[in-house]
Amino acid sequence: MKITSVDTFVVDFYRTNLVIVRVSTDEGITGLGEATLEGKERAVQGALADVAEAVIGMDPTRISGILYELARDWYWRGGPVVMTALSSLEMALWDISARELGVPVSRLLGGATRDRVRAYANGWFSGAVTPEDYAAAARRTVDSGFRGLKWDPFENYDLTITTRQMDRVLAQIDAVRSAVGRDVELFVEGHGRFDVNHAIKIAREIAQFDPVWFEEPCPPDNLDALVDIRRASPVPIAAGERWFGRQGFAPAIARQAVDFVQPDVTHAGGIAELAFISTLAATGYVGFAPHNPSGPLSTAATLQLGAVLPNFRYLEIMATDVPWRPEITNERLVLTEDGDILVPEGTGLGIELDLDAIARHPFTPHPMRMFRDAVYDIRPPDERSFFNLGDGK
Repeated sequence: MKITSVDTFVVDFYRTNLVIVRVSTDEGITGLGEATLEGKERAVQGALADVAEAVIGMDPTRISGILYELARDWYWRGGPVVMTALSSLEMALWDISARELGVPVSRLLGGATRDRVRAYANGWFSGAVTPEDYAAAARRTVDSGFRGLKWDPFENYDLTITTRQMDRVLAQIDAVRSAVGRDVELFVEGHGRFDVNHAIKIAREIAQFDPVWFEEPCPPDNLDALVDIRRASPVPIAAGERWFGRQGFAPAIARQAVDFVQPDVTHAGGIAELAFISTLAATGYVGFAPHNPSGPLSTAATLQLGAVLPNFRYLEIMATDVPWRPEITNERLVLTEDGDILVPEGTGLGIELDLDAIARHPFTPHPMRMFRDAVYDIRPPDERSFFNLGDGK
């Protein structure tokens, strides 16, 4: 079998644009991956053009060899653009191998240990402004089946937080906790906003609400700062969505900088690399909770890992999405009444594309909102759920 083409398809998804990768072969088997890189979609498309030139004619079942050779030969290692391009290729190659054998990717990774994973919702708060708005949105999301809620309550704060701003944050978290009770897990997102002193101050203040974690409390490029925060924080610390490959995670785990690692299958190296990172995490009893706010291919790949990896703790997923999410692929996720998502059955990653539906939603520029007041505006006005509800029996 030989690779004959590597094609990309870009789909407007309001908050960002999805970049979907299709690898075709001379035997008619195709594999799919995702290369969504928020705000840098055109850059990753350029990298994927280089990927295509390098891999056409290669045997797609040589997954490890191809990825090693590309990383070696490209000279520039790591970083979001190169690693996202390689990650998407790697996903597609696993999809091809599993489809050829007629099995799910999880079978090639060692076989399933579970048929569902615990999920928490992101994006559930879109349009909320006041604490009361957040409380109402939280209740609606829990009523839909989720038992975990994550959000960034810090508006456009940058490195520091004032007393008045802290009061706003605490009022918002208090409203959500009061609305959903203590049986629902809360996850507080920092998006790398704060310096060490202010991150520690925030962690001590939010501890009263018993969050599962305080995520990315400081920028991702200073491990010493994260170590200092984690040592002083009464709240578990999560990080890793902006780290790349085992080289980014091994030092953090060795230095006990985190309680949970959050590699993204779309950015950190792909399926096999995430499995390796999960093993590193397990040696330090660190929870494995992949970052996953993107599209159907990223979710499908992460769910295959969730089926296999014993220390897989949580799946991040958007509570709602653009109305055309169910149209662009055959993704049909089941959210159980206990807040779990069932691992879909099917060969490979189990995803097929509808190219006509994709073409109806072309690339649209979307600036990142992390340091704008519109950080909460991440879903369109016509957002909708894309889950099927079930009891999981």
